[in-house]
Amino acid sequence: MLTFGGSLSGANEIPPSGAPGIGSATVTINTVAQTMEVEVTFSGLTGDPTGAHIHCCVTQGGNTGVATTVPVFPGFPTTMTSGTYDQTLNMLDLGSYNPTFVTANGGTAASAEAVLFAGIMSDRAYLNIHTSSNPGGEIRAFLVPTPLPSAFPLFATGLGALGLLGWRRKKTAAG
Repeated sequence: MLTFGGSLSGANEIPPSGAPGIGSATVTINTVAQTMEVEVTFSGLTGDPTGAHIHCCVTQGGNTGVATTVPVFPGFPTTMTSGTYDQTLNMLDLGSYNPTFVTANGGTAASAEAVLFAGIMSDRAYLNIHTSSNPGGEIRAFLVPTPLPSAFPLFATGLGALGLLGWRRKKTAAG
């Protein structure tokens, strides 16, 4: 599993939208099952969502075409200015992509998947929410690698155990 994410904001739009909305995006790629879980939380949008998808492939600071479904991810809430979304997409299903992206990248779901996954893994993809007030994009986040959520507690537990072991050894040596 490979996890990527970012903070959604109007300041991340090119050009900046000036919109007050915020949110977070997490994309988890399973290269074995060939799926992609998309988790989005957003609030404070100035209009209802009219688009929500991943754009690929461009360096940060640029704009590019939509790679995933258009206009929105399947089941994305389009009648609220705040909400959450969590869906796993089958990346071997042509329905997970913008047909234009598929055509431009080999013509098959497998070739589109390879290009999209490579784009995400090289920090060249962003998740965008468009609204009725900002049709060009209201909030955006470039997707960058993130540590797995379960890794931090394990890491913290390990550090605590090492600290306790060191303290006990020091106390035993002093006594």
